Amino acid sequence: MKKSELTRKLIDAGCKFIRNGTRHEVWYSPLTNHEFTLPRHQAKEVATGTLSKIEKQSGVKF
Repeated sequence: MKKSELTRKLIDAGCKFIRNGTRHEVWYSPLTNHEFTLPRHQAKEVATGTLSKIEKQSGVKF
């Protein structure tokens, strides 16, 4: 899944962008009440392990 698709799904689920970190974006999930990070590479595929970690931290199924 590309980062742009991932971002769209997170926004649809109610997650909010908080700020830019040094190499990652910091997001907030109201489902889990936690912050999590996303890589900033828009056109690249998100690695499978990274995607599953984001899924757990955000509470959104992909």
